[in-house]
Amino acid sequence: MIFNKERQGAIGYIVVGLGNPDKKYENTRHNAGFHAIDTIAKSLGVDVKKMKFKSLVGEAKIANQKCLLMKPMTYMNNSGEALVEAMNFYKVPINKVIVIFDDISLEPSEMRVRRKGTHGGHNGIKSIIQLTGGDEFPRIKLGVGKKPHPDYDLADWVLSNFKKDEQQKMCESYDKCEEIVSLIIQDNIDEAMNRYN
Repeated sequence: MIFNKERQGAIGYIVVGLGNPDKKYENTRHNAGFHAIDTIAKSLGVDVKKMKFKSLVGEAKIANQKCLLMKPMTYMNNSGEALVEAMNFYKVPINKVIVIFDDISLEPSEMRVRRKGTHGGHNGIKSIIQLTGGDEFPRIKLGVGKKPHPDYDLADWVLSNFKKDEQQKMCESYDKCEEIVSLIIQDNIDEAMNRYN
């Protein structure tokens, strides 16, 4: 029997940051997850540039676990399509997937770590829950700020760019993600929640 080495237990965790491809979305609030993955990759000296599973991916070792860092190129609303492909290929269960994404109920620099939960109206998370059939995956929510007023169009808001002072606060959040991911992998999610929520 020939085993596919790449498939056989190579990847222990998938760390996926949500966002939209295309230059025009690069610095928008909805792309906070992409920036977090880029920051983690840069810190670990790896590239997330290989096209696979409808995503840009790279491999990194975090807390002694081989992890797939992933930025789906499917557009936010279809994030689950890309993730399911990678999960099926590496036989990674949903509880070994860590999702990093934007949250408009939190101010820039605020973060929330959760063990599981509903989609809370976030289309990327909605897609992941629908296509994987589960919501029991740890997640890191990055605050991107509330809408300026209730009537403001939600899509316009999440696709707007950060202001300069907000960008600085977001960079501080991105810097914390690697440690949070490491704590989650080491089964210390309670500590991560105590420290960052």
